Amino acid sequence: MEEGRALFVQIAEQIEDSILDGSLGEGERAPSTNELASFHRINPATAAKGINLLVDRGILVKRRGLGMFVAEGAHEQLRTSRRETFAEQYLDPMLAEARALGLDMDAVIDMVRRRAT
Repeated sequence: MEEGRALFVQIAEQIEDSILDGSLGEGERAPSTNELASFHRINPATAAKGINLLVDRGILVKRRGLGMFVAEGAHEQLRTSRRETFAEQYLDPMLAEARALGLDMDAVIDMVRRRAT
C-alpha cells in the first residue's frame, strides 16, 4: 500500500484497476472484505469502507448471501471517470502552462506527438 492516501481509497482503486485491466470482469465476484483484509493485513472495516465506496458509485453490487459483484457497465463507467480525472489532473495544468508560454494548440500537439514516439 502507498503512503499518503487513505487505505480504503487504495483498496477501491486496486479493485477499479482490476476491472479496468480485465482481470475482474463485469458480473464476476469481487474479493470479499475478509479476503482483502487478510491479503493486505488491514482491519476488515477499512476494507469494507473501500468496497462501500464502489457500491455507492454503482461499480460493485451486493448479492445477498453471495457477496459483491462487478456491476454491468462498470468498466465503461470507470474509463469515463478516469478519463475526466486525467484531463483535470494533467491536461488542464498543461494547457494553462502552454498558454502562459504563448504556445498555440498546434505547437502543443506537435510537442505531444514528438514525445509519444
